[in-house]
Order: sequence, then C-alpha cells, then structure tokens
Amino acid sequence: MVSTTERCADVAERLAEAERGNAEQIRKSAELILGVIRADALVFTAGAGHSLAAVAETFYRAGGLACVYPVYHPELLPLHGAQHSTKTERRSGLAEEVLAERAPGPDDLLVVFSTSGVNPYPVELAAGARKRGASVIAVSSAASVAAAPKRAATTLIEEASIVLDSHVRPGDSSYPPEAPRTAPLSTVINAFLWNLVLAEVVDLGAAQGVDVPLWRSSNVDGGDEANAALLAKYGARVPALR
Repeated sequence: MVSTTERCADVAERLAEAERGNAEQIRKSAELILGVIRADALVFTAGAGHSLAAVAETFYRAGGLACVYPVYHPELLPLHGAQHSTKTERRSGLAEEVLAERAPGPDDLLVVFSTSGVNPYPVELAAGARKRGASVIAVSSAASVAAAPKRAATTLIEEASIVLDSHVRPGDSSYPPEAPRTAPLSTVINAFLWNLVLAEVVDLGAAQGVDVPLWRSSNVDGGDEANAALLAKYGARVPALR
C-alpha cells in the first residue's frame, strides 16, 4: 500500500518537473507580461471546462496581477451544464464570437489554459488573438496534445508564441501510478506554473524598475485602499471588475 508521504512526494516531483522543464519559457513569459505592463495593456486569460479554474486563479485574487482580463463564456463552465460545456468547447466558431465582444490587440497578451489543447475553442481563440497581433502563451501538455483526438485544424501548442508544458499525463489522472484513474493534477500544476511566472515578473520588474500592479488581500490592513487605486485604473477596461 502506498503511503500518504509517497503520494505527496510524487506530486512534489511532478511540480518540480514542471518547473525544471519550463525555466526558459517562464522567463520569456514574464518578459512578455512586463511588456504588457509597460504598454499599460492587458493580459487576457482563457480556458474551458476545468481549465477555467486556472482563469479564476489569475483574476482578482490576493497577490495576483491586476491587469488581467478574464475571457469567459458561461456555456463553457461545467457548473452551468456539464455535458453542454464539453459540447461547447468543441464548437467551432465560438472563439470568434467571444473575440468579437473584446479581443486582445498588439500590445496585449493572451494566456490560454488547456491541457489537451485540441478542441476548437482554445485553438481558435489562440489563432484569433495572433491574427489580431497579440502574443499567446499556451499552458498545455505536449504529451496530452499528442494523445488526444484532433478536433481542430491545428493545436493550441502550434498556435502559441510560448508554451508552458505542464507534463500532465494523457487523461490527466495520476494515481495509482501504474494505471492512473484518479487524482488529476492539471489544476494544481496550472496554478503552480502561473505563480512561477508571477514570481519571475516581480523579480524582473524590480530589476528593471517596473512597478508590477498586484492585488492585495482585502482582509489585511490597507488592502481595500491599495486595491481601490487598481480598480480605478482597470475597472473601466475589465468589466468583470465592476
């Protein structure tokens, strides 16, 4: 029987693998974000299904980047209809509908979270953003993309400017190791990679004299006051902040 300590060690090794394998991509991602901050532009973040958990992690949270525009369509959320959310992600054309409402431009950046990276919505979203001049970071799994049935003309990895590879196994499950069928890791690793990027943004920003706009917890002294300035700056451009 596998002990809890051994299980935790396996998860820790997966996180370490993701960090080791993406060191250069993390630095490049941070540089892109610093470029967005310098241009007073926005970082758009997107996903579908459970990848929306990563989008939530990027948006309006303590310690998070303030210049984030979450790209969202309610039909993509499993809580609004589980089976329908799967069908919606596979529907070609939805990405253009979403981009027609508000699309990233040349000074902006789009980050797309999708472990399998093959369904039309994330792929077409990335392609549409690039067509409009925006850079695209894909947080995906090369192994999962290679194993998944292709449902779009290309894959998210092919459409991206930079790829952060989560190294998540096809099917996402991680346990038991010899025949995984539970304990999915994509949400944990997606959040980990994003926070590694944020840490690099702060370090590079400090070295280059760039003030990185970060939310503070509203449950600490001075938090509401600090956030009020950020809300005044970004609220008109990011409807979800209202």
